[in-house]
Amino acid sequence: MSEGHQLENANPVIFQRSGDRMVTASEEDEDVHDPIDDREIFLIRSINDPEHPLSLEELNVVELDRQVNDTESTARVEFTPTIPHCSMATLIGLSIKVKLLRSLPDRFKIDVHITPGTHASEEANKQLADKERVAAALENSSLLEVVNQCLS
Repeated sequence: MSEGHQLENANPVIFQRSGDRMVTASEEDEDVHDPIDDREIFLIRSINDPEHPLSLEELNVVELDRQVNDTESTARVEFTPTIPHCSMATLIGLSIKVKLLRSLPDRFKIDVHITPGTHASEEANKQLADKERVAAALENSSLLEVVNQCLS
C-alpha cells in the first residue's frame, strides 16, 4: 500500500482463523478416489486482502460454506466484501477465481460472485462471470501482479 492512500475500511473487524484441515489416511492414499469438496477449495481463505495485511478469512470475506460438486465439476464461491461500497470487490473476486483456476482440475467450471445484498453494485458480478473480461484482466501485467501479491 502506498503512502497517503486512504483506506476505505480503516478499522475492519478481524475474525479468528479456523484450524488447518485434518487429512485422513484415505485422502493421502493415491489409489483411493478422493472427491474435491468444500474443505479443499477453502484454500481461498489464505488469499491476502488487497488493502489490509490480513487474509480473506480473517476479514470474514470468505467462509467454509462453499458449494462444490465433484461429479458435475462445479465450484461456486460467494464472498462478502467488508463494506457495501468496497472498490476492491472485483479484485478480490478475481483473486479467488485465479486461485481456484490454478488449483482445481481444468474440468471444473468456477463461479465466483458477491453474496447477494452485500455490495452496492452488481457490476463486479457481471465482470467476474464474463470469461472474456477475466481473460483480458489476466493479460494485464499490472493487474496480474496485484492478483499474484494477493495470492502470495
